[in-house]
Amino acid sequence: TTATLAEMSFPTMELYAMPAATASLLDDSAVDIEAWIADEVRTIFAEQEGTAFVTGDGVNKPKGFLTYPKVANATWSWGNSGYLVTGAAGAFPAANPSDKLIDLVYALRAPYRANAHFVMNRSVQSAVRKLKDAQGNYLWMPAQKPGEQPTLMGYAIAETEDMPDIAADAYALAFGDFSRGYLVVDRVGIRILRDPYSSKPYVLFYTTKRVGGGMQDFDAIKLLKFGTV
Repeated sequence: TTATLAEMSFPTMELYAMPAATASLLDDSAVDIEAWIADEVRTIFAEQEGTAFVTGDGVNKPKGFLTYPKVANATWSWGNSGYLVTGAAGAFPAANPSDKLIDLVYALRAPYRANAHFVMNRSVQSAVRKLKDAQGNYLWMPAQKPGEQPTLMGYAIAETEDMPDIAADAYALAFGDFSRGYLVVDRVGIRILRDPYSSKPYVLFYTTKRVGGGMQDFDAIKLLKFGTV
């Protein structure tokens, strides 16, 4: 049972874009067109990265945490993502639905719960926000002051539209310490090569970024499956 070290490989793949603008537009515009183009490219890159981190197949992109093999948490083993079921196909159970969230939280071992948070999309959040405890109190707590996040059962919530909607056998809700469970390999950052020569009168902005990612600790993230088995 002695701990050992093992190598894990997360190849980086390249995102690229090459927007263009005329030199006269860059010189005469009242706004900083070059900065605006850079911001737009960063936004698109971030959206593509977010999708890959959740559902990427690992082919020329990071492998998303939802694409790894999944097994029931009772029989969990390394290399698989553990999941719990709601007991109802495409829904929370009719009786005591909030108990499934409690089960999900405590499927995670104590060292991981300290920095854990929920991950879901907005439609799932809409369903979860309506859940109440036995006294009729909402489990979802709004932010207490500006700059704070709302919480669910005391844990923060991250919203990503790349998570699936509630449907039969969908893994629509995740909970875990993603900083330990999922590794993002971000090499150097965004690079921009300004090329005013290759396509006159246009100035080309060849933009690249190398990024990779994958699961590094399979015990740090648990999933909730909206199904029966």
